[in-house]
Order: sequence, then C-alpha cells, then structure tokens
Amino acid sequence: MKRLFQRQKPEAPHLRTGLEGEKQAERFLKKAGFKILGRRVRVGRDELDLIVRQQSSHKASPRHGDETLVFVEVKTRAGEDFGRPAAAVNRAKRRKLSRAAIRFLKKRKMRPPYIRFDIVEVVGDPPEIRHIKNAFPLEGGYRIWW
Repeated sequence: MKRLFQRQKPEAPHLRTGLEGEKQAERFLKKAGFKILGRRVRVGRDELDLIVRQQSSHKASPRHGDETLVFVEVKTRAGEDFGRPAAAVNRAKRRKLSRAAIRFLKKRKMRPPYIRFDIVEVVGDPPEIRHIKNAFPLEGGYRIWW
C-alpha cells in the first residue's frame, strides 16, 4: 500500500538556523532597497542563497537605469568564537558560487550589465547583520561571455 502522506524528517538545528538567517538577510536587503529575485536557487548541484537586483542610484549617470545582479551568500552563526562567518566562504566555496552564477545566467539567457557577489553575515541573537558588498570576484576561470 502506498502512503499518501510522508512524514517529514525534522530538520537539524543548524539547518533551521541557516534558514532563519536567510530570512533575516532577505528582510535586511529589502529594507536597503534590493529587489529579491530568488531564494535558495538550485543550479545543478549548487545552490545560491539569494539572488537580488540593485538599481543604480546615480541619476546624473549616463547609464542611469543600469542594474546590478547580486548573488548573495548568507552565513549565519550564533557567535564569532571561531572567527567571522565570511571566513567560511573559502576559495572552494567562491568557485562553486561562481560556477552556479554563470550556469544561472546561461540557463536564463540573462546578460545583466553588472554582476556582483556579496556576503551577508547574520551573527547572534538578537542578530547583528553585516552586508559585505563585492566580497569577491568571479573565480575559477569563469568568464562573462557577452
């Protein structure tokens, strides 16, 4: 007999903490004027925590209206006993995020004028949220093709 309802496995505490941190980071970015385009976006075997868009704020700029597509990695920690959360975004993680971003752009046939990788740290309770803009460049030999 086939089960109609599957019991969901209880999530591990660290996964719940990560999800809550992503929600807090999303609220923080919305208040800062970013538009949320995607949450926990799977690209192949990789995942992008948040994909957001930032409008240019320079009205005098000849390229007014240009948008930056931002791939955001969220790192949530209870404290900083073992260092800053952003330190966990090591070379291997930066390469995975770069690969996921390029695959995301190719799959959706997107060619934004600018892309950027940011890190949002969510630390403690109540949380202190730190936004590190342009935290790292496109890595791993990946190139923008347009």
